Amino acid sequence: MIAYIIRRLMLLPLLLFGVTVMIFGMLQFLSPVERSALYVRDIPKNENVVSGIIKRYGFDKPIYVQYWRWLAGFSDDNKEFHPGILQGNFGYSRVGSQPVIDLIKQRFPATLELALWSIFPIIGIGLWLGVQAAVHHNGWFDQVARIFSIIGTSFPTFVFGLLMLMIFYANLRWFPPGRISDWVNQDIAAGIFKQYTHLMTVDAIINGRLDIFIDSLKHMILPVLTLSYINWATFLRVTRSSMLETLRQEYVTTARSKGLTERAVINNHARPNALIPIATLAGFQVVSLLGGVVITETVFTYPGIGSAAAAAAAQLDVVTTLGFALFNGFVLILANLMVDVMYGFIDPRVRLA
Repeated sequence: MIAYIIRRLMLLPLLLFGVTVMIFGMLQFLSPVERSALYVRDIPKNENVVSGIIKRYGFDKPIYVQYWRWLAGFSDDNKEFHPGILQGNFGYSRVGSQPVIDLIKQRFPATLELALWSIFPIIGIGLWLGVQAAVHHNGWFDQVARIFSIIGTSFPTFVFGLLMLMIFYANLRWFPPGRISDWVNQDIAAGIFKQYTHLMTVDAIINGRLDIFIDSLKHMILPVLTLSYINWATFLRVTRSSMLETLRQEYVTTARSKGLTERAVINNHARPNALIPIATLAGFQVVSLLGGVVITETVFTYPGIGSAAAAAAAQLDVVTTLGFALFNGFVLILANLMVDVMYGFIDPRVRLA
């Protein structure tokens, strides 16, 4: 198992290199003048000044030299060091009016918190629905689950989100959009509420503020419900199909012939072997959540990475958009590594591959 994990880790630098090459290739579609805006706030209209910036940052050098300087940083003629992406310099965000890396640090905790509260109901309930639908194949539960899956798959996320807002916010006034209420922001600004992790529910527990904990949960219920309902349909369909195929295998029939209870057959033999395709789906779901769920965050004005990326794309902020693309690429690679390792625990045959 250790050798399997080591082999996967050895591929990590190569994959990260591929992501940086792809993002850098996208930058080459911009002219040197346009690229001059990557690391400075305002480009002067004076042609001599623009030419000086191009020369200073090396945008007129061979592409492999540009790539290395973009990656590792460089020192100019004045011996001033300009950091590259390895030092966290992703450029300057005009949407956030701050460096891209600072915008990511500011927005990522909100996205991470939403992901943590969403992933467990998405996977847990989705798996349970799929297993029950397969076990009660063609029964009433299976028929209802099919209808639920079809509706969930065909329901646009923004429509379901807007429907939730109309019912639970506009009419009932139960669950507001956003991340926290204005009075919580006032407590943060006044220093009454200290942020240690920038995860509001966690910090509320650390500060002993039950009122802020409840307020944070109230703001997250609708985004979590929206994400869960849309993804339950997918998990239900995939789990049901995998379980039905597993239940037809000979080793399941043999387990039943030995007199094992149906619960033991399902829990100890069928379900573990049906989890491999689910592990892949769960890994990509984690990537989607950590990379920012654009539509959901936008509908509920949730200040995460997804809504920031959407705003950057709408305002043609190329620097910020590519910065988020690079960040999502890193998250995707790490999630794939996690899924590969998970395969080794789920299926012992994978460890020998």
